[in-house]
Amino acid sequence: MSDSHTSTPIAVIGLACRLPGAADPDSFWRLLSEGRDAVGAAPAGRGLGEARGAYLDEADRFDAAFFGISPKEAAAMDPQQRLLLELGWEALEEAAIVPASLAGSRTAVFAAALWDDYATLHHLSGARPGRHAMTGLNRGVLANRLSYVLGLTGPSLTVDAAQSSSLVAVHLASESLRRGESDLALVGGVNLILSPDSGARSAGFGALSPDGRCFTFDARANGYVRGEGGVAVLLKPLDRALADGDRVHAVLLGGAVNNDGASAGLTVPDRAAQEAVIRAAHTRAGTAPDDVGYVELHGTGTPVGDPIEAAALGAALGSARPLLVGSVKTNVGHLEGAAGLTGLLKTVLAVRHRRVPASLNFRDPNPAIPLDDLGLRVATEPVAWPLEGRAVAGVSSFGMGGTNAHVVVAEPPVPGDAPAAGEPDGREPLPFVVSGRDAAALRAQAGRL
Repeated sequence: MSDSHTSTPIAVIGLACRLPGAADPDSFWRLLSEGRDAVGAAPAGRGLGEARGAYLDEADRFDAAFFGISPKEAAAMDPQQRLLLELGWEALEEAAIVPASLAGSRTAVFAAALWDDYATLHHLSGARPGRHAMTGLNRGVLANRLSYVLGLTGPSLTVDAAQSSSLVAVHLASESLRRGESDLALVGGVNLILSPDSGARSAGFGALSPDGRCFTFDARANGYVRGEGGVAVLLKPLDRALADGDRVHAVLLGGAVNNDGASAGLTVPDRAAQEAVIRAAHTRAGTAPDDVGYVELHGTGTPVGDPIEAAALGAALGSARPLLVGSVKTNVGHLEGAAGLTGLLKTVLAVRHRRVPASLNFRDPNPAIPLDDLGLRVATEPVAWPLEGRAVAGVSSFGMGGTNAHVVVAEPPVPGDAPAAGEPDGREPLPFVVSGRDAAALRAQAGRL
């Protein structure tokens, strides 16, 4: 697609997440709004020693019978596959779509992940591979499993562009919808820390903060802290979403992906490439720098990456306002392959609420980042949306191999909370409908309510 043409807007109509300290989007927004982080000690029984991170309380629970999967096959499946199944189902439910109604539809699934910790554990155990090991341990099946269980016939693939994987997946899904290749798209990113091996490789590379914190844009920046969990979003062309009466959480106006090329080193970010991807995304979105009220940074808190990202963003979008920036990694750590979607979820919620949450752990600006000169300001406290008119934001995600992604997010053209025609307006009592695959599941659902 030429940069001279704007993109067809894509609606975000479904949201789901399982993040440290937040089991769903509403609790995630509370965590952000209250300025909390979910960083702590590794859960007992994981074999991760004293590795600090942002962890889920449970990574081994799965209702296999609900998805028609045998206990033996479920045990052979990477828990990242299991988590993505749950998140995809929940995103459809949140969008008020009966999953069974999509069987045979041109619904795409784009998944993202970076690590294969469960496969590492399997290999180290010395166990003989069973009949389910090949599919259970293959990262490509992350997307395929969801397509199979739901009977979806659209494109189905797992994206690995290192840490930018899930935002690249969002871009690819949006382009699939714009081309008419698919009618609906589920995009999910997952990251589970199940083996000390991936942490050891990250530490050996020098990426991890010895303080166990992400000090984004701060003088103390010395690496990132790892996080785990997953996010899923359901996407649909905006015109069809409005015609169908879907609740639209936010709109993706445009996006872009590129690579650093021959930078100073394979893992050294390139300022010019990052600036170019941001400019391209906003050109396709039809937005100008003065339209943008906030940018969700890649913001890992590394001494090399932060100054380069700041310089690129300042050149592309900085102004005299200045532009508010922040990073969700200060709340839930770096979700690596799922990091871009986590930042996108934060941004969708911020746009919907017209409020920017605080970015944590910022005290003294990194001396290599002249924020005033760049026209940037770290959001150190929650504030109302800084600009009048339609809320527009950007989300950046960069991979260690140089693959960069930026997506432009905006408020929907109509109030997202307005009931669709024929729906209850909240002035009369409504029943809770509780369902389950069996009596035990029904009781569990009632217990949750």
